[in-house]
Amino acid sequence: MEFYNYIKSFHLIFVITWFAGLFYIPRLFVYQIESFHKPSPEKEILGKQLKLMAKRLWFIITWPSAILATIFAVWLLILQPYWLQQPWMHVKLGFVILLIIYHLKTHQYFKQLQNDDIKKTSSFMRIWNEGATFILFAVVFLVILKNAINWIYGIVGLVVLGILIMLGFKVYKNIRTKNPEA
Repeated sequence: MEFYNYIKSFHLIFVITWFAGLFYIPRLFVYQIESFHKPSPEKEILGKQLKLMAKRLWFIITWPSAILATIFAVWLLILQPYWLQQPWMHVKLGFVILLIIYHLKTHQYFKQLQNDDIKKTSSFMRIWNEGATFILFAVVFLVILKNAINWIYGIVGLVVLGILIMLGFKVYKNIRTKNPEA
């Protein structure tokens, strides 16, 4: 079953490009929200350009990657159905469902911002940007270690990661407060 490795490679490639889109789109949201509070004509010029960038990223890279990663994942599971009997795979699929929910919620934010409907702050979007990071860490460790039993260590690790990210966010916010150009 040599073609299994090709299917697996395509799955991994599209997972990587999907995450790339999910990592970058909230950054564009941050810039869109911040540009919305700038004076004219800067507000309109930046807003238009950032909407175009977000639209291209979302519909040319992120959505197609999500769909293709899912198609190749299902194909892999059809070729190797015994993976579905593994407890770590059940946990991984739970995180995949969480990732899909994150993606769909991000799509909702995308649509709001495309319509200049600013409901969230740039600080919220900076935090939202880390959601995909948590899911990525969990999935990578599950796939590599294939162990769903040591959840105490996994949960502690994710909590520590969350704390570190929040501390980094606070430090960055303080730097931005002192130096708005940072």
